[in-house]
Amino acid sequence: MLEENTPDLMTLEDEDGVEHTFEVIDAVDYNGERYLAVVPYAESEEAAEAALEEDAELIIMRVGEENGEEYLDIVEDDEELYNVGDIFAQRLEEMYDIDDNLPRS
Repeated sequence: MLEENTPDLMTLEDEDGVEHTFEVIDAVDYNGERYLAVVPYAESEEAAEAALEEDAELIIMRVGEENGEEYLDIVEDDEELYNVGDIFAQRLEEMYDIDDNLPRS
């Protein structure tokens, strides 16, 4: 039997009430916090290929909890973002066999 490879999707609403769908590509715990690496979701194969040809937009989000409810927050602290981003970069290079000679921003 073949396994279905369904993406882990989440839809978030921005400040203007516009919904955006993201695919969670990895998750990691760091310094007692949970982080998600997400990319904008491309519904069609053509849109996914077009996104790969452009610079992929990786967004790192921190999972928080308040009153027993989970929420997502964008990481704005530069040092935290750099440290967690480096962890994700290493993990994604291994998972997707990415050329590690590419420049990082």
